[in-house]
Amino acid sequence: MEKYVVTLTKDERDELTALTSKGKHQSQKILNALILLNCDRGGFQEQHSKNEEIARVLNVSMRKIDRVKKRFVEDGYEIALNGEKGNRVYARKTDGDFEAHLVALSCSEPPEGHARWSLRLLSDRVVELNYIDSISHEAIRRILKKTKSSRGDKRGG
Repeated sequence: MEKYVVTLTKDERDELTALTSKGKHQSQKILNALILLNCDRGGFQEQHSKNEEIARVLNVSMRKIDRVKKRFVEDGYEIALNGEKGNRVYARKTDGDFEAHLVALSCSEPPEGHARWSLRLLSDRVVELNYIDSISHEAIRRILKKTKSSRGDKRGG
C-alpha cells in the first residue's frame, strides 16, 4: 500500500484548528479536519500521531484515515476536507407529455372498488395504458408533487 504524507501549511493548520474548535460544521468535515491535523508531517506540527492512535481516539477506521490522506495528496486540501460532489447523471424517463397524461388520469374517476387513486394504482395504470415501460410509485409521487400545487383538493380535504 502506498504511503501518503500530509504536509500542511501554517494557514491550512490555522484554518483546520479554527474549524474544529468553534462554529457549526458537518461531522464528516470536522473528522476530516482532525485526521489531517493529526497526520500532518509539516514543520508546524509539534508531535506526530500514528494512524492506529488517531483511529482509536477519533473512533474511525484505518481505511478512512488512508482515504483522507490519499485525497489530500492527490486532489488537494478542499476535496480532502469536504469530499467530492457526485457527478452521476440520470436520464429522465418522463417528459411533459407523460406528465400531462398522468395528471389527467389522476383527476379522473378511480377504478371500480377504490375510493381514490393511490400512487401504486396510478403507476400500474400508466404502464397498462402504455404511456411508459415501467415506473415506480415513488416517481409518480414526485411528478404529482411537482405538478399538483393546490393544497385544497376537493377529495383530499
